[in-house]
Amino acid sequence: MSKITFIGAGSTVFAKNVLGDVMHTPALQGFEIALYDIDPVRLKDSENILNNIKKTSGSTCVIKSYSDRKEALRGSKYVVNAIQVGGYDPCTITDFEVPKKYGLRQTIADTVGIGGIFRNLRTIPVMLDFAKDIREVCPDALFLNYTNPMAVLTNVMNTYGGVNTVGLCHSVQVCVKDLFQNLGMDTTGVKSKIAGINHMAWLLEVSKDGVDLYPEIKRRAIEKQKEKHHDMVRLELMLKFGYYITESSEHNAEYHPYFIKRNYPELIERFNIPLDEYPRRCVEQIANWEKMRGELLGDASLTHERSHEYASYILEAIETNVPFKIGGNVMNTGGLISNLPREACVEVPCLVDRSGVNPTYIGNLPPQLAALNRTNINTQLLTIEAAITGKREHVYHAAMLDPHTSAELSLDDIVSLCDDLIEAHGDWLPKFA
Repeated sequence: MSKITFIGAGSTVFAKNVLGDVMHTPALQGFEIALYDIDPVRLKDSENILNNIKKTSGSTCVIKSYSDRKEALRGSKYVVNAIQVGGYDPCTITDFEVPKKYGLRQTIADTVGIGGIFRNLRTIPVMLDFAKDIREVCPDALFLNYTNPMAVLTNVMNTYGGVNTVGLCHSVQVCVKDLFQNLGMDTTGVKSKIAGINHMAWLLEVSKDGVDLYPEIKRRAIEKQKEKHHDMVRLELMLKFGYYITESSEHNAEYHPYFIKRNYPELIERFNIPLDEYPRRCVEQIANWEKMRGELLGDASLTHERSHEYASYILEAIETNVPFKIGGNVMNTGGLISNLPREACVEVPCLVDRSGVNPTYIGNLPPQLAALNRTNINTQLLTIEAAITGKREHVYHAAMLDPHTSAELSLDDIVSLCDDLIEAHGDWLPKFA
């Protein structure tokens, strides 16, 4: 029996979507779905909900929970990862509250920025433990990573973990749809091409019937920016740099040095930037979960419709050899994007079939876009260096090179902030020399 292992199965709603999709995919029937999580209550919840979907879907998949991670992984053909190390309390709170003492404000803090750096530093050791188990008990498995910070973790698993890994993110899938919806345009028949790095990939081409749609998009964007709306940062970046970006405005506000600035507080209001957005979402999700939990667990007739998540489509393409195109995070091997570092993780179109995930060659990005990507790649690569070497100086370097952090704080304050965050994280972080 072939096996799909889901690590972080206590992420019940996400597990329901991904694994519900699996149970609705004919080519994946008969697979064992192995569930693993460090929270036994959430693990049991997910098992019960998935068994309800199995009954209503008529799936022949076998659902099994494991308390031993290595046994959950043993013999797996595919591994899906959706963990969060440290959770909202204490780690997300730490990522936001300690920098505030230095006047450094954030919105999401899960990619780069000071919060993204420290999320990486506490997650990388856990991921490398996964990789050690995978090399031992399922060395040929394809690892599908959904955990942020996407680019760094996917890079680490490929480069240092020795595990065949592709990173999957929602932002490519919804980029054109969200842009067109915001500007009142119809996506029917629209063709697009997207490439860059995770959360900062670029809509390089967008056309319909051979006509470039960017002039109309920019005309509408100029008008849209005259009113308050949820996507002001992205439209501003497009109007200044020429191309639309995949991830949301609340994310991109903290990836660049232009928007969240103590000396220009009017920018927060002007661009409608939701500071502390991620902690608010966490509080809301925690408050809503018990109500949702009761509804899901109590519904023995629970049904599911296949979602837009890539995972089941990737597995289906490999099992059937019917090609499927995704936007995947992969290593920049061979210079897929020629003017980005080869040791970086890039997000490019990939064709999936029986041979696996096959990335496509992009060539050079427009120079201004590659330059913006490199500002984030610098921090990503130095964060990896810090995690692999255990040297505190590289934690400082990663933060010093971060666009938002370096725009707000002096070098001495950056060093002091990093020291305070290392101390505040305590046992959640490895020891840095």
